[in-house]
Amino acid sequence: MGTTTRRNASAMKMVGALLALYRQAAGHTQRSLGERFVIGEQQIASIEQGRRPLKPDLAEQLDELLGTKGALSIALSKMPEVDLVPLWAEEFLDREREAIAISSYENQVLPGLLQTNAYARAVFHSRVPKLSEAETERHVSTRTERQSIFHRQEPPIACFVIWEAVLRDRLGGDQVYFEQLRHLREHSEYPDLTLQVLPLGRTAHAALDGPFVLLETPEHQRLAYTETQRGSQLIANPDEVAILTQRCAMLRSQALNPEDTRDLLDRLLGDQ
Repeated sequence: MGTTTRRNASAMKMVGALLALYRQAAGHTQRSLGERFVIGEQQIASIEQGRRPLKPDLAEQLDELLGTKGALSIALSKMPEVDLVPLWAEEFLDREREAIAISSYENQVLPGLLQTNAYARAVFHSRVPKLSEAETERHVSTRTERQSIFHRQEPPIACFVIWEAVLRDRLGGDQVYFEQLRHLREHSEYPDLTLQVLPLGRTAHAALDGPFVLLETPEHQRLAYTETQRGSQLIANPDEVAILTQRCAMLRSQALNPEDTRDLLDRLLGDQ
């Protein structure tokens, strides 16, 4: 598993501006260029605006197509470093930021999009080997920034299924726990968000292989994301995405409905 560098925002805009310049000089629109690489007009626009990083392999392909003699690849390699984000997470974060629909199942920790700062801090404090305080705070800040998608003018349709064991785990202590429960209860009322708990004691379970996330992009491409102890993968194969979509549908039928989930949260909050 490697790492790549999440780049300085102004440098990303510079590389994006170069791409726009070379694209126009070659007579391409954002749409025609996106179609050439099967990534869509919106992704080209995001790169040119500096909102999405240009990946090294795509930079090489663009250099070849646009006849820029390696200019984009060289510019990308010289960008200043800000902090390190695992290579296997980079593309997922980019896609999550623009997703129009998100479905998630978690059985280890609460979904990052629903974590309070204190809970996220407790998660990163649990890492082995131990992270430094500076590293922990950078991770918490990044996680908090991800949650801004709920405050977009058009937020994504989001569905979260969480195993009850995660909900009862008091990571960080009682104060963190009850603050997190209140946070979940508040989010359960969001009009575009569905929260369901998969209770303990079920005799059937559709996702014994572990957690996963389903995304739908603005171009209506459907993707899946899975994590393991030391890595993860973003899945675009339609057959594989379909399997996880079926599991998600079954999980939602096995979980408590949203109203019963809110009742469970209220009962847990009543234990304060």
